[in-house]
Amino acid sequence: MVTNQAVVFATLALALGFFIWGRWRYDLVAVLALLFLTVAGIVPGEEAFYGFGHPAVITVAAVLILSRALMNSGLVDYIVRIMGRVNNHPNLQFVMLVTAVTICSAFMNNIGALALFMPVAIRIARKNKRSPSILLMPLAFGSLLGGLMTQIGTPPNIIISLYREDTAAGGQFGMFDFTPVGAGVALAGVLFIFLIGWRLLPVRKTRLSSEDLFEIDNYLTEVYVPDGSKFAGKRILDLGHATGGDVTVVGLVRNKTKLPFLSPYRVFEEGDHIIIKANAEDLKEFLDVTGLMLAGSRKLNAEDLRSDDISVAEAVVTTNSALEGQTARTLNLRSIYGINLLGVSREGASLQSRPDRVRFRAGDVLLLQGRSEALKEVMSTLGCLPLLERGLNLGRPPRLLLCVFIFISALVLTTAGILPIQVSFAAAAAVMILLGFVALREIYESIDWPVIVLLGAMIPVSKALETTGGAGALGNAINNLAGSFASWAILGLILALTMLLSNVVNNAAAALLMAPVALSVAAGMGASADPFLMGVAVGASCAFLTPIGHQSNTLVMGPGGYHFGDYWRMGLPLTLLLLAITVPLIMLVWPLGY
Repeated sequence: MVTNQAVVFATLALALGFFIWGRWRYDLVAVLALLFLTVAGIVPGEEAFYGFGHPAVITVAAVLILSRALMNSGLVDYIVRIMGRVNNHPNLQFVMLVTAVTICSAFMNNIGALALFMPVAIRIARKNKRSPSILLMPLAFGSLLGGLMTQIGTPPNIIISLYREDTAAGGQFGMFDFTPVGAGVALAGVLFIFLIGWRLLPVRKTRLSSEDLFEIDNYLTEVYVPDGSKFAGKRILDLGHATGGDVTVVGLVRNKTKLPFLSPYRVFEEGDHIIIKANAEDLKEFLDVTGLMLAGSRKLNAEDLRSDDISVAEAVVTTNSALEGQTARTLNLRSIYGINLLGVSREGASLQSRPDRVRFRAGDVLLLQGRSEALKEVMSTLGCLPLLERGLNLGRPPRLLLCVFIFISALVLTTAGILPIQVSFAAAAAVMILLGFVALREIYESIDWPVIVLLGAMIPVSKALETTGGAGALGNAINNLAGSFASWAILGLILALTMLLSNVVNNAAAALLMAPVALSVAAGMGASADPFLMGVAVGASCAFLTPIGHQSNTLVMGPGGYHFGDYWRMGLPLTLLLLAITVPLIMLVWPLGY
């Protein structure tokens, strides 16, 4: 047994190391840990993949589909339209934005809620000539705080609820059992953000437009194809092979008419005027090799990149995007997807290196050009979130009300105990699909598959920590370490450890690893498990110290121009405040019950 404990501890230590390192994605690390423990004989082979059928996995997937249905219904867009009535009150808009994303996050996916309101926040910031850095981090933190309030608000709550049912601690937590503690913590956190937190944030240089951010005007040049040019009859694609420099065709004018779609296979003709994007060094090489001529001294700007069918849009690279770790050149963005990469911004600054050779990271802001009708779909395929080019989808009120009715019905069925949460929400998701609120294509797009795989793999690993006695050993160590301290201090220690863990690993993984330890600590004290499990649930969602602790934090890093250390400015005092508030609040609502 001791040997098995040592193997489990060593495996978890390595897994945590890889989680923090971040070179391998967390779902791959979780699967490798599961396979190793299975090969070692600690996890029985027939139980290795039972986690993928666990109710927590089914519930998380169903909630993600329902979140997409609520987004498609136009519900949040109605909220945005109401907020638009206070255009002349930026401070009130700030309060309304953070409040709205906090409330929405209680009932839908945190990332989905943030993705809906982030473009609105950026538009408000630019309209009021304020730095987006003042708005975006509070918005991200609000999405995390909102998830604390209900059972479906965040995966850790679902995990803890169903973990309680799987153990001797009792049945699962109810839909609103999290609300007394979660709402109190969320309220304290939001008030801190409104009154103090935003003052601690850095004020990055205000970017009033994408042209300011990417300085695109400095790299646009107009050239033309002279009579007798060897490039007459050549394709746009051939220009990329003519020089080793990074030169992008972003516009083509023929007979004073701007052509609508720049297919890489479009053929040049004599007299064509071509708008290209290149720096001075690449431009000189390009002209020397091709023999094309400069078309004059007219100052070009971003409007030359647009036409009736061509748009320019900003997008942020999301976590787990197909772009992560790739470059525009390796992905063949131009030839495969028909879009041009005009610029890349990271941490609020435009990268001066050639855009086609930049290896993308989550949080990077991209300036893309392509056909208006296809650009949004391409961004969705690549895992990018449009920042500004997003129209309202107000929908039809009867359809909206029907969507809300189905969602509330699932809540009622779960709260009343008529159906288990995994059944009621899976049924609601199926009804939404049948009624067309979620397209068949969107079903799989809406599910965060890395999180699903992480859950399916880590559930047996967490069980192994418990069955080998590892959780009990950790619980005894904590009890011995804190033997001379009061019970509230031990609860605070569990909460603090979970908070720290959630800042460096996925919050679902933090909940799965700390839940059996918390249960063991409660058993060793002879106390009720409920306050300790609730502490793990709260701690797993309080990832305010780093941009890697939660995808919401990563998503705002580029658009807000934040650096890694900026998250400590508001995140550390917020974490300490919530730590001080959560412990007495849990003990008030969930007595230790010796």
